[in-house]
Amino acid sequence: MIFQMDLLNVVQVYINPLFLSMVLLFSLLIWLKPAKKKNLNLPPSPPKLPIIGNIHHLGMLPHRSLRDLSRNYGSLFLLQLGYNPTVLVSSPELVKEIMKNHDVIFSNRPRTTAVDILLYNCGDMVFAPYGEFWRKVKKISVLELFSHQRVNSFQFVREEEVELLINKIRGACLKGQSINLSEMLMMVANNIASRCILSHKSEEEDGCSKFGQLGKRLSVLLIGFCIGDMFPYLRWVDVLTGYVPSMKALSAEFDAFLDHVIEEHRALEVDGQVSNKKDFVSIIMQLQKDGMYKMDLTRANIKAILLVMDMFVAGSDTTTATIEWMMAELLKHPNAMKRVQQEVRTVVGNKSKIVMEDIKKMEYLKCIVKETLRLHPAAPLLIPRRTSASVKLGGYDIPSDTTILINGWAIHRDPKWWENPEGFIPERFEDSSNTDFQGQDFHFIPFGFGRRACPGMQFGVVTTEYVVANLLYWFDWKLPAGEIPENLDMAELYGLTCHKKTPLHVIPHFSF
Repeated sequence: MIFQMDLLNVVQVYINPLFLSMVLLFSLLIWLKPAKKKNLNLPPSPPKLPIIGNIHHLGMLPHRSLRDLSRNYGSLFLLQLGYNPTVLVSSPELVKEIMKNHDVIFSNRPRTTAVDILLYNCGDMVFAPYGEFWRKVKKISVLELFSHQRVNSFQFVREEEVELLINKIRGACLKGQSINLSEMLMMVANNIASRCILSHKSEEEDGCSKFGQLGKRLSVLLIGFCIGDMFPYLRWVDVLTGYVPSMKALSAEFDAFLDHVIEEHRALEVDGQVSNKKDFVSIIMQLQKDGMYKMDLTRANIKAILLVMDMFVAGSDTTTATIEWMMAELLKHPNAMKRVQQEVRTVVGNKSKIVMEDIKKMEYLKCIVKETLRLHPAAPLLIPRRTSASVKLGGYDIPSDTTILINGWAIHRDPKWWENPEGFIPERFEDSSNTDFQGQDFHFIPFGFGRRACPGMQFGVVTTEYVVANLLYWFDWKLPAGEIPENLDMAELYGLTCHKKTPLHVIPHFSF
């Protein structure tokens, strides 16, 4: 995610006369870097341009550009992104080697300007350096925030928000209107995540929630191109361009907002109004109060954890993207749509609402979810790692402090592991029921693997299954007049997560 960027912004930076003059001034620093004393057997590398190295190879859709490069240079190759040596990994065999032999060495994260400023100097779990603090925060996440019991305890939130969504779609049915399903999915996923974490909705009906607005700005700045991250001697340029001041201003706004949320929760505790249905803020504050896990959680730590957990970066946006792609694929493949709707409606019968016990019986729906995550992982490039020591990988030398990018999207389409890898074939998972996304099947890693796998996986999957089951149970779905299913636009928009480039407009019809 750290290296996801808008290519247009990159090009505009490089053609800016001020930047070009600065590059000329500092280029000698690059060319005069001392040569390595030890000859290393480094991975192969595409030809580099002076100064910028291989940045131009990233393209508008980096996961696709890097997959194309791997066809020429192998599943392990080296890019020089400015000053940053970056190794690309795009085969299950190499992922297995990392996991089985070197997981600790590959468990660090690169430090970036955006993460330092916006996430309290990496005081969260996702971007914290590997070490004792990270281990304790990970333990809190796994045992207290994302346990099976905790995820189930938030079912009432999912039910309430999905009921509002269904009622809104019913209104469109009565009027025979087309709806922007992408927009509706974003609102329901954001509200579910935000209520579970802060007890605040991300978006109110008028779309004026400050919480939602701040989250959108955070997503934009986290993927912005930072010159100083690529060229350390030019960090001051990010101040002149306004990038750093913009991040500091947003950080201050978030800081004030989260302080207000924490004080609200403390006031409720004093008044004895704490609900049995606790949100993440209440849980973390109680752990801080009880001194659990023998760690001193500062207020800054709590705020950093909450920022990331809201899946501003890890949950609501990825859930939205997954459901959006899933509905698009079902519309594009009517036979799969018909089969999964028949399963959902048979399991639920004539009940007035779907319960979680129903979801457990929907085997084909689970195949649909897996196939969608295979073809459209929300984060095509897993969050970068950084080596903490020199290591051998795939027969090559990987120096310490090398950034590692793992192209999960390319791995999911590897023809050595997947028959007809570009096709949407949910049935492939019926004969491989043991293939899951827990990170042990190295050809299927939508949530990562090893120590740095996403702990919120179950939260996201449960929400996805429940929302989709309701959409399929209550409504039949058609494309607007004149649109042919097999010609549905499936172009991607690359960002913090990978969404459909064009929003999904559909016409719902009552199914009963």
